[in-house]
Amino acid sequence: MLTPVIDPDGAPFWQYAAQGELRVQRCADCLELRFPPRPCCPHCQSFASEWRRVSGQGRIWSYVVPHPPLLPEYAEQAPYNVIVVELAEAPRIRMVGNLVSEAGAPLNSRDPRSIRIGAKVHVVFERTAHLPQWILEHP
Repeated sequence: MLTPVIDPDGAPFWQYAAQGELRVQRCADCLELRFPPRPCCPHCQSFASEWRRVSGQGRIWSYVVPHPPLLPEYAEQAPYNVIVVELAEAPRIRMVGNLVSEAGAPLNSRDPRSIRIGAKVHVVFERTAHLPQWILEHP
């Protein structure tokens, strides 16, 4: 399993993920939510920020099923999906992850043919690296 590269701007994201919380940065001046984490607000150029908990609900905005798997660590799980999720609270924020059948399930636990753009999902976290994964709201 691959693990995330943690930089100083993104470290709080991973700390919250380890606690089972999905949080994104918010500008402390203009109050815009942003992701991925960065030191400066792209809207007002402020360096003041805070971390806000979000519901973890969203919808599938896009997806891909890699063929063949490009990373050997994932070859035995193929075919698997990679989805892009538009967050309910902030439609401009899109997060990448995998659609799984339940928390802790392997990447190939959902048939890629069952994925639909616009399907409602909510976040769960992988147990080891605390990567965000997604499950359908109404399977």
